[in-house]
Order: sequence, then C-alpha cells, then structure tokens
Amino acid sequence: MPHYLLISAIGPERTGLVHELTTKVLDCGGNIDESRMATLGQEFATLMLVSGNWHTLAKLESELAALEDGSAMNITCRRTESMPPKQDLLPYSVDVVALDAAGIVHAVSGFFSARKIAIAEMATHCHAAAHTGANIFNMQMIVSIPSNLHIARLRDEFAEFCDDLNIDAILEPAKT
Repeated sequence: MPHYLLISAIGPERTGLVHELTTKVLDCGGNIDESRMATLGQEFATLMLVSGNWHTLAKLESELAALEDGSAMNITCRRTESMPPKQDLLPYSVDVVALDAAGIVHAVSGFFSARKIAIAEMATHCHAAAHTGANIFNMQMIVSIPSNLHIARLRDEFAEFCDDLNIDAILEPAKT
C-alpha cells in the first residue's frame, strides 16, 4: 500500500527548477501522482503529491530538506493519504470573466461555500484587454456539486449572482 507525501516548494523563478525537484523524487524512488506548477510574479510555486513506500518518502523528506538548506527555496512536506472517491458529487466547471476588481474570488467562493459546494480546483489570472488596455480578470474552477442539489435552480441563482456583480460566467458539467 503506497504512502503519500505532499510537497510544496516556492522559490525564485529559474530554468531547471522543475528538473531539479523531479530528479530528487525520481532518485529517491518516488512517483509524482499529481502536481500543479506556476510562475507567480518572479516566484515559482509547485505542489506535488508523491507516492512511494515509507522508506522512499523518508529519504525524499531528507533530500528535500538538504535542497532547501542549499537554495533560496522554501520546501514544505506533509504526509497525507489518498482521497477516497466521492460518489454523491458532480464535477462542474466554472469560468468567470470580468473587469478586474477586488473581491471577485471572495464573492464567487462565498456563493459556493454558502451552498455547501466544495471548490476542487481554481486558477486565476489577469491580462490587458486588446484594444482598451483594461485589466481583465479570468477564473477557472472545478466545483463538486452534491447530487441532491437542483442544478437548474443553482444555475439560475448563479446567473443572478453574476448579473448583480456584473461578471460573465459559465457553469457547466466538467469535461473529464
């Protein structure tokens, strides 16, 4: 039965950082089951879920601690377990586009939280509009909707919520 280690690493963006981290995982005998990586500002951030036996993960924790000591990276490791399958949840995709304004993530996450809908994944970014240069906010989410919720009613509530905030959004079944 595999054991799991969640690794969070943040450090200055530079070429070869992903290769350096994945080399440590491979050399210790671990397997990257899931990962998310992004450059944010001038920093690089990654989350990795690594599986392996107890010895593999202990060795990896030691190797990553040594890597952190010799670099400008902050590396955190946490033991975890695999996520049990969720049978009564439907994955839905949410895409939001709006003029950038403070509080959009807070408002949208609050909409779903108030309805006991978990956010499984989220990514946001801003870019300048082509002709006006206005700052445009984009958010993509995967939410887990309980199967007993009435989807048509939820869509209507979400559409009204988005209209009130003057944001464009789509709520549709996630493509898996």
